[in-house]
Amino acid sequence: MIVFSTAILAPHAFAEDFSVHSSQVDDLKAVIATVEPVHLLAARARIGGTIIRLKVKEGDRLTAGAEVGLVVDQKLALQIQALDSRIKSQQAQRDQAKIDFDRVTELRSRGISSQVQFDQARTALDVAERTAAAMRSDRDVIVQQTAEGTVLAPGAGRVLTVPASEGRVVLPGETLATLAEDNYVLRLSLPERHARFMRAGDDVLIAARGDQAEDNGAMRRGKVRIVYPEIQGGRVIADVDVGDLGDYFVGERTRVYLPTGKRDTILVPADAVYRRAGVNFVRLRDGAEVVVQPGETRPDGVEILSGLKDGDVVLRP
Repeated sequence: MIVFSTAILAPHAFAEDFSVHSSQVDDLKAVIATVEPVHLLAARARIGGTIIRLKVKEGDRLTAGAEVGLVVDQKLALQIQALDSRIKSQQAQRDQAKIDFDRVTELRSRGISSQVQFDQARTALDVAERTAAAMRSDRDVIVQQTAEGTVLAPGAGRVLTVPASEGRVVLPGETLATLAEDNYVLRLSLPERHARFMRAGDDVLIAARGDQAEDNGAMRRGKVRIVYPEIQGGRVIADVDVGDLGDYFVGERTRVYLPTGKRDTILVPADAVYRRAGVNFVRLRDGAEVVVQPGETRPDGVEILSGLKDGDVVLRP
């Protein structure tokens, strides 16, 4: 069992002799955590059509706004051509309406044309201009839809999956690629009986990558980022912040040790324990050798599971 000590050895702990005392420590539980991105991003098609270009593959690193692929709908090009023809036709009608309006205006200035003819010519010109403007707006909409065929990365990250391929027909909203943000966390799933011990900001220990053994020297510290308030299937979900997880695989598993309560234990300096004939000993001040059962080696000492009692005075060998 690995422990976080909440006590400090006596001031004379590293002198020639020292007294050992029982102290409370955090009782740690070993659990398996998985590497997960804080956010999973999806690069989606905004229009329906055929994928004519796909520029990413699994494992690629992308910056925000980088091109993922290109979706083309051939009908949009045909619609633009049709609108261009209609706009030219409408422009001709607008030019004719302008000529008619100018003619009526000239005749009215001479007193030949009536007010009704003038109003009709002005209305016809206004309708022609507004119709032409509406057609140009319709064309701009289709041009914008064509531009939206370029699928962009919604954020920076690493490509996890590319469920599309060139030549495939996609609908609006379909995913071309999923990305994991570079900001990774370790996700824990604990039995609900441990929920009362978990708090945001708690320290945890993380084993070395790929190391399933309890090697304290290779461990590093992390901090609980959030404990989710919903219990799912009888388990509590929590995220742990750890530095330098960027080169881990998403879904990779690693061992994490977290506090699940308090217990009493005895700690002695590591060099006070010596081994002979396969047995671990410590020497007391009166010269007697005591057989001990050591636990985990920690930076502040070795846990003694049995063999010593509170108040014993231990000598260095």
